[in-house]
Amino acid sequence: MEQMESLINDIKAKLQANGQDPENYLRGLKHNRAINYWEYIQVDTLLSLQNPRTDFKDETIFIMYHQITELVLKLIRHELDQLCLTEIEPTLFVEKLYRMVRYTDLLSSSFSIMNQGMSYEDYNQFRLSLSPASGFQSAQFRFIELMCTDVDLLIHEHFRKNLTPETTLAEKFDFVYWQEAGYNRETKKKNKTLSDFETKYMGNFIQTAANMQDKNLNQKYKTMLKNLDQTGQENLIAALRAFDKKYNIDWPMVHLETARTYLKSKGEVKTATGGSHWEKYLHPQFQRRIYFPDLWSKEEIENWGKEG
Repeated sequence: MEQMESLINDIKAKLQANGQDPENYLRGLKHNRAINYWEYIQVDTLLSLQNPRTDFKDETIFIMYHQITELVLKLIRHELDQLCLTEIEPTLFVEKLYRMVRYTDLLSSSFSIMNQGMSYEDYNQFRLSLSPASGFQSAQFRFIELMCTDVDLLIHEHFRKNLTPETTLAEKFDFVYWQEAGYNRETKKKNKTLSDFETKYMGNFIQTAANMQDKNLNQKYKTMLKNLDQTGQENLIAALRAFDKKYNIDWPMVHLETARTYLKSKGEVKTATGGSHWEKYLHPQFQRRIYFPDLWSKEEIENWGKEG
């Protein structure tokens, strides 16, 4: 009985601190119906979100797989929101980095659903109806990049050296590595995949980059390192290196191998739905995406994503 009274008093104190009337809250609580699994997880809504464009059965697998991927990317963003936008003590900071490592492991291992679980013939038929849509257009993937590192580090070195103190943040986005998937620098034209993507999201990307300039992981860990002992520094660095490798080498390589299964086999090389040179775009050696370059040796960077 005493425990119940103590609990009620704690609830009253919490509600009053938030400007709520405890009595009205409890009266409303009396009428609440019990929650169930399907409502809490929104199962019916979730299962209604697959809308194939063709009659090929494996297109449903393709859609659901990419929806799963977006949910896992949201898990990573959920951790990044806390890592970047709140003050977290070092032990929890490292723990959350390893959560992101595990989420990325899930992304890598899940590719067998695509790589081994779809008909080659069906895929290469229904994919023709998807152009110009492309996995390239995953905005969550770009938000994760912008929360992890500086915009300058998302620009290839041969473009980065041309940046000046006068280069605006918006102008830097003309040189980020993903532009190479849809921007012809000779004709100064962008393909529809890239153009549509930027029309929808570029304003948000620029705003996120502005908000993250001193809050992204690459900046936050450097500040945190200064206040850690040797063991704490080693633990933090190990976690950051693990995520950098998992997200920027291991996962892209599995993605590349899956693309090769469907787009480069049986003596034929097919074009990606977005029109990019997919093999060059996906390979870590060409992307050169490294979130925390100060944590890697010159040799490790030179061999980034090298096969064999």
